[in-house]
Amino acid sequence: MSDQDAAAAKPAENGWTKFAIELGPLLVFFGCFYGFDIYVATGAFMVAIAASIYASWKLTGKVTPMLWVTAVVVLFFGGLTLLLHDERFIKMKPTLVNGIFAAVLFAGLAMGKSYLQMLMQAAFPPMHTEGWMKLTRNWALFFVAMAILNEIIWRSFSTEFWVNFKVAGFLPLSIAFMLSQVPLILKYQIEEPEGGE
Repeated sequence: MSDQDAAAAKPAENGWTKFAIELGPLLVFFGCFYGFDIYVATGAFMVAIAASIYASWKLTGKVTPMLWVTAVVVLFFGGLTLLLHDERFIKMKPTLVNGIFAAVLFAGLAMGKSYLQMLMQAAFPPMHTEGWMKLTRNWALFFVAMAILNEIIWRSFSTEFWVNFKVAGFLPLSIAFMLSQVPLILKYQIEEPEGGE
């Protein structure tokens, strides 16, 4: 098989596919909450995250570790929410997911490794090791902040406010944080030699 044939046989991934896989379940949750209630939304969320796993595998040929972790936590806490009819479990899901991501990144840093680099290197321009380590530290701190913020929101406000904040709060904060890291990425970017491939 030629390289061209191999490329054609490999599942394609584009921005819209990635967007639908990652944000689709959240939008399903949001829509079902306002169409029904938190319990119907939780059940739909569980189905949607399982569908995202399948879609990711079929369309891109892979499932990211972040999606696996999110799916496992959603299915576990969603199951408890429905089984015990207690919405607190699904509200704790973002805390646990962000806490796991932060713990993994901090553990890597303690061993002198950037797990963020291992996972996301293809999506970033080439960077020096120091840049990857600082970017990993920043993401780990961001995940900690998001976990704490989720705890404050669900414990202090109504369920409707928490659901709205998941879409209108956490998403813009994540985008703003990513944009804030651009100067660091540019600072540690490895410049390719002129005339090189």
